[in-house]
Amino acid sequence: MSIMRIGRVELRVMDLEKSVDYYTNIIGLEETGREGDRVYLKAWDEYDHHSVILQKADRPGMDHFAFKVRHVDDLAQYEKKIEEFGLTLKRVTDGSRLKEGEAIRFELPTGHFVELYADIERVGTATGTLNPHPWPLNAKGIAPHHLDHVLLTGDDLSNVTRFFMEVLGFGQSERIMTVDGQEMVGSFLFTTNKAHDVAFVKGPDAKLHHAAFHVDNFYDVLKAADILTMKDVQIEVTPTRHGITRGQTIYFFDPSGNRNEAFCSGYYTYQDFPTITWTEDKIGQGIFYHRRALIESFMSALT
Repeated sequence: MSIMRIGRVELRVMDLEKSVDYYTNIIGLEETGREGDRVYLKAWDEYDHHSVILQKADRPGMDHFAFKVRHVDDLAQYEKKIEEFGLTLKRVTDGSRLKEGEAIRFELPTGHFVELYADIERVGTATGTLNPHPWPLNAKGIAPHHLDHVLLTGDDLSNVTRFFMEVLGFGQSERIMTVDGQEMVGSFLFTTNKAHDVAFVKGPDAKLHHAAFHVDNFYDVLKAADILTMKDVQIEVTPTRHGITRGQTIYFFDPSGNRNEAFCSGYYTYQDFPTITWTEDKIGQGIFYHRRALIESFMSALT
């Protein structure tokens, strides 16, 4: 029984075609399918059919995010553990989404919906698996390698952290605590060897802060800034470094107001990685290492 990686995020968008144009030509994802009010997309370095689903809706935000598990039999074992923790859970039947098998769907203590699944059609990449070139010549836009992580807001960070660590087997790479050490206001959690696969910061329940895409290096972050400026995309934070995760980053918004991030670098985590603690009085330095202060929109522009 194991969770391998974050597999997808389903985003609510208000203008489906405008959003498809943004995610394909500016972010650089490939459209792999359509069904009803959903469009399915993948990054060029991903083998599975999709990692991003755009759902036409009357408000922006995140429908759910999902992790891929190794075997379909793992679902029943996770189902038992999740129900024992006390979360509400249901089965998603085979074929409910394009090219996917069955899944389990449950609601976190923060009000976000998560799914676990194993079966999804593998469509491969343009570079293939035999003597591949390092990148495809026809890559568009920012051209990230893959979906990297999501950051969410919620109130009960202690309980949601306990759930990810005790039930799903995640590690906690970093946390932000109040100065007196009594309350957790930020939690960064990993299941791969990345600095985080999902993170939570204190805020209103069931909100999306951002969905992040992985690029190679800081030059690609800078190139992303150039592309976003050429295309008149609203940039929130120009290229900089995080103190938390040590990642290099740029933040910007999709046409519906969902925040995106192009993210690179950071450290590797491993099974006995110690949790790094930041105190709330240093949160500005933790989030924006050079600026050493938050900007107002960063904690208020949520979808």
